[in-house]
Amino acid sequence: MSERRPETPAEVEGTAGLFVALGKMLKFLRERKGLTQKEFGELVGYGPDAISAMERGVRTLRPEVLIKADEVLDAGGLLLEVIPDVEAAMTKVRTRHPEWYRDYAGLEAEAVSLYDYSTMGVLGLLQTEDYARAVFTQRHPPLDEETIEKRVADRLSRQQLFEKWPPPECSFLIEQSVLERPIGGPSVHAGQLGRLLHIGRMRNVQLQVMPPGRYEHPCLDNGFTLLTPKGKEQVAYMESQGYPRLVTDREEVRVLAARYGIIRAQALNPYESLDLIEKMLEER
Repeated sequence: MSERRPETPAEVEGTAGLFVALGKMLKFLRERKGLTQKEFGELVGYGPDAISAMERGVRTLRPEVLIKADEVLDAGGLLLEVIPDVEAAMTKVRTRHPEWYRDYAGLEAEAVSLYDYSTMGVLGLLQTEDYARAVFTQRHPPLDEETIEKRVADRLSRQQLFEKWPPPECSFLIEQSVLERPIGGPSVHAGQLGRLLHIGRMRNVQLQVMPPGRYEHPCLDNGFTLLTPKGKEQVAYMESQGYPRLVTDREEVRVLAARYGIIRAQALNPYESLDLIEKMLEER
């Protein structure tokens, strides 16, 4: 029997326990202060869903959040004391991804532009926590609960890409069939559509839907991601049945970029795409 391949930074480095413990501490201090997740989130600049994820240890508590939280929650420097440990854990997550994913993860973290074409499911960077959990729960062969939670945590931690300043330029092309597939059930599906509307309205994001009625299509194949790390050339990344591939050959990247441009031209424009998602959400 082959050895199980580690899939996530938290799984490889054992950092998940730190963030679970910090999350419990944050929840205790918040409740002691008499604040709801929404009220506390408004004070530190995050929504209630993000605060909930932090308190459950499935989203990284960044140093800047700990600094604000220590003051808001009257923690007396307690949260400041753990910042060095958090920074060390974040460094491990950034630099010690599993070998099969490490190169892409490092490039994604420093990307100044990221373009993605999704054909089967919503891109991990755009997923809600519930959608991500449904995806990993439905994986075959089945994953154990601990592994599922670790992978959800790592997927959500990557979404801190949207919190960078200056933010990366992002373009997301999504096949309409992906939006129509209710992964996780009606409630999870509705939450995911709402998340896409939120992301699509960001100033640095263009989100477009590829409708099914087009007579021509330049890429009836797997989806792919194009990204440009700061100071480096554009690269591409794709996966097929669990086999990832980082593409650095200039000619291959050029071909994928050309395909992306054609798909982008054939898709609904960003305003039409958001209108479509809103309509889908209203009709549920």
